[in-house]
Amino acid sequence: MKLNPFVKAGIGLSFALLWSCPTLAALTESKNYGLDVKITGQSQDDTDLGTASGGDVNGVGLDLRPWIYGESGAWSGYAMGQAVTSTDIIETDTLQQSDSDGTQTTDNGDRKSKKNYLAMREFWVGYSGLTPYPGEILKLGRQRLRNDDGQWRDTNIEALNWTFDTTLLRANAGVAERFSEYRTDLTELAPKDKDRLHAYADAAYQWTPGNWVGIRGHHTHDDGKLDYPQPGVPADSLDKKENGDISWIGLTADSDAYNWRNTNTVNYWGSVTGMSGDRDTVNPLNADGTPPAQAKTSGNVDGWATDLGVRLRLDPQWQVGAAYARASADYEQNGLESNRSNYTGTRSRVHRFGEAFRGEMNNMQTATLFGSWMLNDEYDASVIYHKFWRVDGNKPVGSNGINAVQNDTDDVTGAVLSSTSLPLEDGNKDLGQEMDVVVTKYFKQGLLPASLSQSIDEPSALVRLRGGVFKPGDAYGKGVDSYMHRAFIDVIWRF
Repeated sequence: MKLNPFVKAGIGLSFALLWSCPTLAALTESKNYGLDVKITGQSQDDTDLGTASGGDVNGVGLDLRPWIYGESGAWSGYAMGQAVTSTDIIETDTLQQSDSDGTQTTDNGDRKSKKNYLAMREFWVGYSGLTPYPGEILKLGRQRLRNDDGQWRDTNIEALNWTFDTTLLRANAGVAERFSEYRTDLTELAPKDKDRLHAYADAAYQWTPGNWVGIRGHHTHDDGKLDYPQPGVPADSLDKKENGDISWIGLTADSDAYNWRNTNTVNYWGSVTGMSGDRDTVNPLNADGTPPAQAKTSGNVDGWATDLGVRLRLDPQWQVGAAYARASADYEQNGLESNRSNYTGTRSRVHRFGEAFRGEMNNMQTATLFGSWMLNDEYDASVIYHKFWRVDGNKPVGSNGINAVQNDTDDVTGAVLSSTSLPLEDGNKDLGQEMDVVVTKYFKQGLLPASLSQSIDEPSALVRLRGGVFKPGDAYGKGVDSYMHRAFIDVIWRF
């Protein structure tokens, strides 16, 4: 199997980082290594809402993740590889995004997921000697960046990241840029990731026991070369069509609600974010195939978003809650999010905007009701209902798990000549509704180094069912199917 240069570099860099301290023996005075085995079954139907052939996935995948960790004094190092084989192109990784998982159609196949691939998930070196506090570490390399609500950061990316975590103060700061997917099947980045630098910082203070207030900021600098259309030359979906600089600033307040271990009777969370920046967008060719008068359009982008929620503990096992999120028509997230968190109060991380729909905070508002249950450290379950609307009924929404298309067919043969994304019905704001279920059985607990808490979410073994059924609303028109679903069964064992 031929490895692209970035994958080769990643594999080499992972070992170089592990040996970057004075000696390997010194680094591995306290060493840990292991193998994560994950078997995933996926059933997915009608992501195109019946507007095209395909859109269905039914398969099983085996995902092996060997890892090694070492530390000596203030130094630590970590690397995790990945080998995947499956009967269909399925998602074995909840960090995969709907627009960046390799499902885009390209002329050369440089960004097309395959059933079998190798990857480097993480490789970093850490140093904890900048301050005397035990919850402080500086990491360099490809690593898991994550914040509690998953709406700003939750991804594996090359970064220099500093984390400070104490009883009263939590803070993060860093810079990140994606240079490769480090996968043998994805040799090209998604257009939005090309030459896009992220700089971020956040801090939260526990002003009274169990109550936190915080501030967070994020800036993206994208100066990637734009790909302008040329007459007679077919467009490639990997062409970069926009760039620019955008900044986000946000305020947060919560009761440590994303910590599933807390036993508060009432938990709450709230955030408000403002966004501002400028963007250059490539103009398409004219209808007659000639170049436009102006090659690109430049303008400002501004928006805001909020996410509010409350959760009530009925007894030690049962909780109920409600949440509301709204993002203005021009607001967008920064591209590092997964939107997965523990907002239902269980150990299982759940998509904030539907396991099936997978919405983003862009021209969308969401009302959510949920109930959850936990039994000791052995079981947990969540049942969630979502209702989705557009904020502006005449503008599109961000990328999500729906890929409905509009077909241009031959009048005589009925053959499909071309397909474009299905435009939403003007004036109709109703995007649809969804029911989600997530149920998990946990087995024996494992002891892992504290430095790996960002990389490894779960205990030693589990079986999990997670899925959702989405019913599209009037905004999708009358020519679509009534339902679509996406469901997974995960079996994870750590050796």
